[in-house]
Amino acid sequence: MKRSVLAVATSLCLLLLASCSGLPKDDETAGWSARRLYGEAKDAMAAKQYERAIKMLEKLEARYPYGRYAQQAQLEVAYVYWKAGERASALAAADRFIKLYPDHASVDYAYYLKGLVSFNENQGLLSILDSPDMAERDPKSARDSFEAFKEVVNRFPDSKYRDDAAARMRYLVNAMAQHEVHVARYYMKRGAYVAAANRAQYAVQNYPQAPAVEEAVFIMVKAYDALNMADLRDAADRVMRKNFPQSKYLAGYKPRAPWWKLWDPNW
Repeated sequence: MKRSVLAVATSLCLLLLASCSGLPKDDETAGWSARRLYGEAKDAMAAKQYERAIKMLEKLEARYPYGRYAQQAQLEVAYVYWKAGERASALAAADRFIKLYPDHASVDYAYYLKGLVSFNENQGLLSILDSPDMAERDPKSARDSFEAFKEVVNRFPDSKYRDDAAARMRYLVNAMAQHEVHVARYYMKRGAYVAAANRAQYAVQNYPQAPAVEEAVFIMVKAYDALNMADLRDAADRVMRKNFPQSKYLAGYKPRAPWWKLWDPNW
């Protein structure tokens, strides 16, 4: 009986030793406090060693899931993911922080960071406007960025990020309006006049203060003209001449004559 018990105990010890052999042997952070892990992460961030910073912050969260360092780590890791180019992870981390700590003193920064992540994704928007598949593109990142910045502006009027968020919102409005105008122009070139008029009208209705609205109204004039929709064309033309009387688009432009005036030499 004693031999069988001893054999079982020996077998268990061997199994435990075998399982332990798979654990990291040289974990430099073994026994580190939450404060030290956080300090190492901050040092790595300052040195732009983002992979190391992510590693430190993730260890901090795993080992010390409660307390102020864990909360700060969740916010910091969102920033580090962004700087490391892992935008999806950055957005997920920011969303998680907002969900877990909606009343945290730094929740405004979480929204601001969400806006920055999507804003940077949108930087390529204006450089791809003339690509052949322009009508296929959806500037979702620009809209997501705008909504995140709007949260900062509307919910946190005293936030130190408010002014920058508001400035970026204005930029995004102009970019999104210009996107719609480019799509409308794309449709015009291909003779899809109804689609062109609809996209131009969308720009006018949703971004009325954007500089691109001038061209959007003119596209509406031309699209309705091409469709022989004289009433809508003339209405758009009146808006154009009232709001942009010196517009370069009006120079030399003359609408097509309706069919019933084709014989009129004065048209």
